[in-house]
Amino acid sequence: MRKHLFNIGLIGTFVLSGVAHYAGFPNTLQFIVACLAIVFVAGFLGKATESVAHYAGDRMGGFLNATFGNAAELIIAIILIKDAVNGNVALFDMVKASITGSIIGNLLLVLGLSVLVGGIKFKTQRYNIELANHNASLMILAVIALFVPAMFAHTLDGSKLNTLSLTVAVILIIAYFLWLLFSMVTHKDAMQDEIVEHGDAAWSKPLSIVFLVVATVMVALVSEWLVGTLEEISHSFGLSEVFIGAFVIAIIGNAAEHSAAVMMALKNKIGTSVEIAVGSSLQIALFVAPVLVLVSALMGQTMNIVFTTYELVAIGVGVLITKSITRDGTTNWYEGVLLLLVYLILGFAFFLV
Repeated sequence: MRKHLFNIGLIGTFVLSGVAHYAGFPNTLQFIVACLAIVFVAGFLGKATESVAHYAGDRMGGFLNATFGNAAELIIAIILIKDAVNGNVALFDMVKASITGSIIGNLLLVLGLSVLVGGIKFKTQRYNIELANHNASLMILAVIALFVPAMFAHTLDGSKLNTLSLTVAVILIIAYFLWLLFSMVTHKDAMQDEIVEHGDAAWSKPLSIVFLVVATVMVALVSEWLVGTLEEISHSFGLSEVFIGAFVIAIIGNAAEHSAAVMMALKNKIGTSVEIAVGSSLQIALFVAPVLVLVSALMGQTMNIVFTTYELVAIGVGVLITKSITRDGTTNWYEGVLLLLVYLILGFAFFLV
């Protein structure tokens, strides 16, 4: 029954969102329907990646979930960059805010919810401590890479700042691919959790892959429809573009990670939840953000990688509390509460900006 209701909701909200967009419904209505649609589509995407994980393994499944889950945010950001290059330069700030929101949203909201619900069902959950230590080091690298351009921003002219941004972007992309090589090839065994259990897959292997592609296409379409409403929504409700980017877009874009990570934690697979949440944040910081810088340069106007002070503080705080909680390879429900409380504090602060 629940499966049928979900399928009805998925198809219904997707079709309705498309009709609302192309028929020119009021922007507020378009926004609400698109938000509902992307949540259902993200759930579909999460289910497809979980099914693929049955055949590819939990860690690869977590990586695929993070990658395809970030597809929505990447597509939204590219559309915003296109509009920024065409004249609305202020949208660059919304893109950076959405990057910030995605990083802290995954570290604090997605991981926090997963640790909380998993900890309620299981007193203590364990995962690979070596992977936790490497994740912590990579998170610190991401913070350093974002802090350095901000430190030199006031002493460099526009051309040199763009050069620095492009250089940092290329270095981060190289670092990310070397991490994939290290963790999935040369040191694959050391990065795996000791206990890996699989239930029945929702679909066959070929069908899982097909549904993964279909879900990604659906996410791309709904994301485009959603972006068209953001500017008017921010003005209508008096919300800053920073808050819209850092929390509204990030929460909606992270819907796939939310559902899959929490489901994995409830199955006592907290290692996969950590891979989805922390892995997704690392992917945003080390790959998606740098790619957006390169894409903007190819479009004719480079988006520098200089973030505002409060964005850097938010990312730094998120990394600090996450590193503290995940360093020992064990989690409990109270640690989930701590992550969520930090997210609420940051969210309220951004709302007042």
